[in-house]
Amino acid sequence: MSGRRRALPFDPIQEASRLWAEQWSADQTPRMRAVTSLMRVHQLVLTELDELLRPLGLTFARYEVLVLLSFSRRGTLSLGKIGERLQVHATSVTPLVNRLEAAGLLVRSPHPEDGRAVLAAITPEGRAVLQQATDAIVGARFALGALSDEQCDELTSLLTGPRSAAGDFELPEDA
Repeated sequence: MSGRRRALPFDPIQEASRLWAEQWSADQTPRMRAVTSLMRVHQLVLTELDELLRPLGLTFARYEVLVLLSFSRRGTLSLGKIGERLQVHATSVTPLVNRLEAAGLLVRSPHPEDGRAVLAAITPEGRAVLQQATDAIVGARFALGALSDEQCDELTSLLTGPRSAAGDFELPEDA
């Protein structure tokens, strides 16, 4: 992650962990420390990725919409499907699509078979910006340069159980 931030002279999560154990419950301290670390890394990674994408007029959330559209066979998805795949409420998708459309990176059109649905389609300019954004993110090692590939695989594996338990997806029977 970027070294531009001024580092604290102590680990605030370790200090919070110590105070947590004194004030509440020492047996839950490992979980408190884990969730606090997870949330802090999320903030740091998202901040770095957003900073990388800002010169392209994107945020990571807008980038994700362009990626989803590029993954679809026709470069088109309904706004409802975008929300479903990003696992956000439909009302969160509209402002993302509005900004991308205003920038000329996607266009909206009525769904040809469902009068209630709206389609978003990535434009050629959207594909070009998506490629630039992807190059920047890959070049920054997804803001996880402090981890090896093996550690990234281990982290993914560690987070699979809680994601599945929360209803993010269903684990196959043999997993």
